[in-house]
Amino acid sequence: MSQINTSLSQSSIELVIFDCDGVLIDSEILSKRVLLAMFEDLGVSISDSYFDTYFLGQSFKSVTERVLIDYSVHLTEQFRASYLKALLQVFAEELMPTDGLKEMLSKLHINSCVATSSSPQRVKFALETIGLTDFFGDRVITSSEVKNGKPAPDIFLHAASKLGVEPKNCLVIEDSQAGIQGAIAANMKVIKYAGASHLKHKGLLEADIANNVKTIFEWQQLFELLPSLSSSKPMAS
Repeated sequence: MSQINTSLSQSSIELVIFDCDGVLIDSEILSKRVLLAMFEDLGVSISDSYFDTYFLGQSFKSVTERVLIDYSVHLTEQFRASYLKALLQVFAEELMPTDGLKEMLSKLHINSCVATSSSPQRVKFALETIGLTDFFGDRVITSSEVKNGKPAPDIFLHAASKLGVEPKNCLVIEDSQAGIQGAIAANMKVIKYAGASHLKHKGLLEADIANNVKTIFEWQQLFELLPSLSSSKPMAS
């Protein structure tokens, strides 16, 4: 946690763009468990490292294209529907917000939104489950609204445009390499959040160090890094 992202400037940040899975919600280990079990049923064995490299932070469309290339397996719409149904059942029973998230959001005093590769149905269910629907309201952008998913910058640029903020004045908080690459391509500031279960024990990655991306492991570290983002008064949701 010693690297410094010299591009971070507190005074110029007007919008914080949060990824959802692995940032707002501790969901990636749940998604991996459900999806890999379904792949096993298809006779396809997916390793943890393959999942992290090609699935983490990606849209279902990207996952489908990758599996077709590498395993010659076509994931049908029925497969997608079955996966979503199974995943939402697990979410209903096990999904939790990341540690300290709500306290951090209550102190965040600038505008914020969600930009996620998840489907509208999935992110809506997730935010309802952890009690953040009212906090973000209609400030939720999904990959269904853009042509190209992460690591393309499209979703971040669309979010900035929708909220009326210049890309250079946006801060993206991501957990995946795809999301980080997309934020950098969008010419936005970016911080990696590695406090969810799938990342908290992995430490710093060489790619993040090479790209001068600051990593935080607890939400309080966001305000330690950028004190001007915090307000002493809780932000009403």
